[in-house]
Amino acid sequence: QVQLVESGGGLVQAGGSLRLSCAASGRTFSSYAMGWFRQAPGKEREFVAAISSSGGITYYTDSVKGRFTVSRDNAKNTVYLQMNSLKPEDTAVYYCAADQPGSSYYASPRGHEYDYWGQGTQVTVSS
Repeated sequence: QVQLVESGGGLVQAGGSLRLSCAASGRTFSSYAMGWFRQAPGKEREFVAAISSSGGITYYTDSVKGRFTVSRDNAKNTVYLQMNSLKPEDTAVYYCAADQPGSSYYASPRGHEYDYWGQGTQVTVSS
């Protein structure tokens, strides 16, 4: 069982930055691939970024490439999402999720493959 708690959301002007954190409980955090997803009002949940359990492999959706960076600190049981050059279209509730894939060098962009989810943190970008 893994419990995930996101933090770091808030209101920011377009062009600004935020860093989201996701703290995980449990002693097996280093065996989980971690993903970030978001859901805007009236829209379906979408993949944002993911990082393998080893931290060596990262994936991003095209709309955030070059602006967002996912990282993890296994010693602190925490995964981060650094978001720069934020745009109004980045406004959403951001969720972190945990998955145990078969490889430490893989992380899925598919939400249904993740077993554990946090409660979400709101990010609002004003124009």
